[in-house]
Amino acid sequence: MESLAVRTHEKMKEVLMNPDATGPAVHYYMIRGGKDKRNITVWESGTVGGEYIKTYGHYHVGDLDETYEIIEGEGIALLQKLVTENGVPQIDRVEEFRAIKVSAKGGSASGGKAVNSVYMPPGYGHLVVNTGKTWLVTSDDSPVFGADDSASMPGHADYESVKKMRGFAYYVIEKDNVPTLVRNLLYKEIRTEDLGGLSRQ
Repeated sequence: MESLAVRTHEKMKEVLMNPDATGPAVHYYMIRGGKDKRNITVWESGTVGGEYIKTYGHYHVGDLDETYEIIEGEGIALLQKLVTENGVPQIDRVEEFRAIKVSAKGGSASGGKAVNSVYMPPGYGHLVVNTGKTWLVTSDDSPVFGADDSASMPGHADYESVKKMRGFAYYVIEKDNVPTLVRNLLYKEIRTEDLGGLSRQ
């Protein structure tokens, strides 16, 4: 398996709030560890059309969880669980949405305070946004199924549902130098939400 993967601006247009905005050639870099090592992700800093640079976002296939450790920088993790009807996830309806502030300097307390570790439970889609002025760097234990699995778009993850909705239920934008949430209107419903102390536009 090729360990290094990059997520280009061209690919990220699929999930941006403003897909026509200009941005860096590469939004973030991933180093896949396979079954024996942890994975490392490095985000560029800055915004694209006012939206902070983020990961593409995905849901895990099967009953998989994941933990992110924040090594450098600060950001926001977005988690969402879809409404399921007759065993089928409804990609435009969210059962639960959470925004969690993360920072390398954070602790284990939550409630609007930044944490240095965030757990992604099974069934929750997730992405991470870099809201800082420096690199955001994380380590995670996300699985990769096999030696032939793609480092760029691994088989354990469902990206297509996120692509169809042009991102998650909220975008994170910079407003007056403060991270602010903007609703993605393609989603018809969000049943419960915890915005982690963030403002909503």
